Amino acid sequence: MCGIVGLHLRTPQLYPRLGELLAEMLGEMADRGADSAGVAVYGDPSWSPPGRGCVSVTDLDHVPDLGPDVEVVQVDSTYLLAADTPSEDLLERVRAAYPTALIAGFGADLAVLKGVGHPRELTKAWGLSAAQGWQGVGHTRMATESAVTPSGCHPYTVGPQQCLVHNGSFANHATIRRDLRRAGVVFDSENDTEVGARFVAQQLAAGRDVETALKELCATFDGFYTLLVSNHDSFAVVRDAIACKPAVIAETPDWVAMASEYRALSGLPGVGAAKIWEPEPEVVYAWTR
Repeated sequence: MCGIVGLHLRTPQLYPRLGELLAEMLGEMADRGADSAGVAVYGDPSWSPPGRGCVSVTDLDHVPDLGPDVEVVQVDSTYLLAADTPSEDLLERVRAAYPTALIAGFGADLAVLKGVGHPRELTKAWGLSAAQGWQGVGHTRMATESAVTPSGCHPYTVGPQQCLVHNGSFANHATIRRDLRRAGVVFDSENDTEVGARFVAQQLAAGRDVETALKELCATFDGFYTLLVSNHDSFAVVRDAIACKPAVIAETPDWVAMASEYRALSGLPGVGAAKIWEPEPEVVYAWTR
């Protein structure tokens, strides 16, 4: 059992409240998994300066030093790097200098924070309530498939600006991991969710859109799951064939949100007038900025 939350803002007037709203949503899901948590925030100008390449790095015991052209912002145990270069180029510099560091995420306008501990304590340590942006994704974890470490935390952001969080378990992840490894894909953990994230990233890199990628995932993966997948401009939700894992979506003219349970949505502005529903099995629900 884990908890998923996601918030996609349509109204710029709400952008300054993204972190505040996301932190409360994530805190409401803490009893679904309190051993670790993570968030992906799109559009905070201090964490991911606009127009710059961005990389989020964790599991380092010192402040990274890549030269004067790379800005470093430390948020608890995560280092947010930015430079006037494409994110992929900055990523290669980080990997070359710190080959054992965990890349939490990369891509323009994206910051990813992960940590071991109670979600409410982590969001406070991160200062998440002060974050801004147009989109955020969060996850609280009850570990079942791998160790409680930063590499086992969600979100998994293994492609540029991409993010995936997962509640459930993939039954055939070991087979698919072997296939992906044979295709040259490198993994950071033994977590089954990372297999799903790498699979989706491979599909997107091949030119498929997120809806097609998620339909292919449904056809390939066995097990029980609710997934939320986002990138710079989109936000998508899908459940397994029998909709075993809970999910609720709410939508207003100002925002779209999803969570594992409604109580995580109950504090959103205007939720009383929202359209609210449970996503149907294997139907991909997607929104674009």
